[in-house]
Amino acid sequence: MDTIQLVVMGCGGVGKSALTIQYVQQHFVENYDPTIEDSYRRQTTVEGKQYMLEILDTAGTEQFKAMRDLYMKNGQGFLLLYSVIAQSSFNEIDDIHSQIVRVKDRDDVPMVLVGNKCDLEDQRVIATSTGIETAKKFGCAFYETSAKTRMNVEEAFAEVVRRVAGTKGGKKASKSKSGGISTSQKKRCTLF
Repeated sequence: MDTIQLVVMGCGGVGKSALTIQYVQQHFVENYDPTIEDSYRRQTTVEGKQYMLEILDTAGTEQFKAMRDLYMKNGQGFLLLYSVIAQSSFNEIDDIHSQIVRVKDRDDVPMVLVGNKCDLEDQRVIATSTGIETAKKFGCAFYETSAKTRMNVEEAFAEVVRRVAGTKGGKKASKSKSGGISTSQKKRCTLF
């Protein structure tokens, strides 16, 4: 069984811990308790194959930004979270994405953009179309989720697992015309 290291990133208060705990333990955490770093493990099956997921729930507060490079270096797949009810959380996503690409030194990092708290529709300030456009710009999938109602929680995590699995073994994931993921051999250069 392959082990995949996932990292859940975003600014403080977007629901990273709530989403992760909902995925791993199937319950919603009502109270906000700022995270420094928590890790979880969950076995899952995606497209008939079993994986052990090691999920790192990261700090979103300013004082722990220095730890981000280490998270990014070790992570294989990323869920980039923002809250659909907080413009400031969406504004930080571009910087987080750019930092991941810089640290990983590649453009095709397996990731999923997640607009969380979609159950709070009456407080929404980020349109779904804005999330879709940003995901297209990043070349990644997009989901709107609700940690409270479990909407698209399983789907978002399964998608990032698919993307990581598609890049293992020197292959990279690419969208096929049918919308599915196909693999193609990556060219390698060996220096002597």
